[in-house]
Amino acid sequence: MSAHGSQLDSLTTWDADWAGLRVVVTGIGLSGFSAADTLIELGARVVVVDGRDSEENRAKADTLDIVGARQVLLGGSAAGTLPLVDGEPAELVVTSPGWSPEQPLLAAAAAAGIPIWGDVELAWRVREKAGRKTAEWLAITGTNGKTTTVGLTESMLQAAGLRAIAAGNVGTPILDAVRDPEGYDVIAVELSSFQLHWSHSLSPLASVCLNVAQDHVDWHGSYENYLADKAKVYANTRVACVYNAEQRETEAMVEEADVVEGCRAIGFTTGMPAISMVGVVENLLVDRAFIEQRKDSAAELAAISDLGDVAPRHLVANALAAAALVRAYGVEPAAVREGIRNFDPGAHRIQKVSERHGVLWINDSKATNPHAASASLAAFSSVVWIAGGLSKGVDYAELVSLHAPRLKAAVIIGVDSADLLAALERHAPDVPVIAVPPRETEGGQPGGSGQALAGGDWIMEHAVEAAARIASDGDTVLMAPAAASMDQFRSYADRGDAFIAAVRGLGEGPAQTG
Repeated sequence: MSAHGSQLDSLTTWDADWAGLRVVVTGIGLSGFSAADTLIELGARVVVVDGRDSEENRAKADTLDIVGARQVLLGGSAAGTLPLVDGEPAELVVTSPGWSPEQPLLAAAAAAGIPIWGDVELAWRVREKAGRKTAEWLAITGTNGKTTTVGLTESMLQAAGLRAIAAGNVGTPILDAVRDPEGYDVIAVELSSFQLHWSHSLSPLASVCLNVAQDHVDWHGSYENYLADKAKVYANTRVACVYNAEQRETEAMVEEADVVEGCRAIGFTTGMPAISMVGVVENLLVDRAFIEQRKDSAAELAAISDLGDVAPRHLVANALAAAALVRAYGVEPAAVREGIRNFDPGAHRIQKVSERHGVLWINDSKATNPHAASASLAAFSSVVWIAGGLSKGVDYAELVSLHAPRLKAAVIIGVDSADLLAALERHAPDVPVIAVPPRETEGGQPGGSGQALAGGDWIMEHAVEAAARIASDGDTVLMAPAAASMDQFRSYADRGDAFIAAVRGLGEGPAQTG
């Protein structure tokens, strides 16, 4: 390694000596582009690599060329090998979060002993800059509920009059937030398991792992590896490690975390809170953690009704987790309530689409895995369930067996729904199942991308029509797929939009939309 390689430990502020550092940035998406742009501004010598040679990526490459990238290499062959930087080996690789450790370029870097950071690690190291406010970080991860919780956290902080932003795995890339000229008081940072895998030195004010369930096992190699990366959210936390008191795994992560001395463990529960927890008492969100008289009293934070018309248990849990994070920062209870009331959960997350003839239609396209779908199903009693898609190798047995009593019927979409259909047959044999076959496209292949996506709207229309024939007064038609969308749709949002359009196209007059 060169002198720079041994000096990476000293690169902990914007004003450190980054000049001349040889860096390979993998990926030219939102996080990769911002990482390359940041490093170039810092004076590093940067080569960018991306496996996709698309029109969009070529436009980004042109921009990076203009600002001073040494090279931008696009296409499958470029992503397969670790490039030199100005004819010499790289001293650092900064990777986009989606790139797997098994990817050949990253594997080669690891084998050569070259440090690999993610964009979040880089952002942490450049967050301090002379003349700019340094934001505190509230770090948020979990299999499900991250985006909702980070949004609630941002809303509560802003209600307290703080300059705050949600960033990271949602919306604004973390480096863009860190580089804001004015600076922020607090950043609510959403962290995926991928981002945590490539993070090494973060030390947030408060942190939370909302929950864990099998997800992205293909990327991490095993569920144990996935849990270990999620647990990294608690490392070096300074004030409060917030955990889910209803899921032992998250509490164990806190018990095993190496934190800053004096850091407290704070639980959240949708039941009655013990001391040093936030929870629910008589439909009120309350705090027994951040008040002096916590042994025999609790501070009221908000009412469950402040969360809106449909407030399922997992939304209450997310609000409590966000409240614990901001209370650790010092936000007053009144701002917690105002933040909840101001919060817009956005589309595709337990979104009320319509109510017709006593049937409630709910879009939860964001439920892309069994754990998220389970939280959705638990909120309703008699459900016509629209589900299926790209399963990512997960097991549906527990989901189906747990919720079989509430299923009136299941309408299955997806190019490969064999595992879900088998789980229904085995664990819910009395539940009627309607499978909507994939539509053959002009190319002869269902699913995929481009032309193949033409079948998505057709499939959803047939699924909604099938659900409408079955559902009656008192039922909920819930589109919570428990699977990713990319087999038949561009994204979960595209899938949700198709559901909304199909429901509104049922031909029964204008819907009562929520």
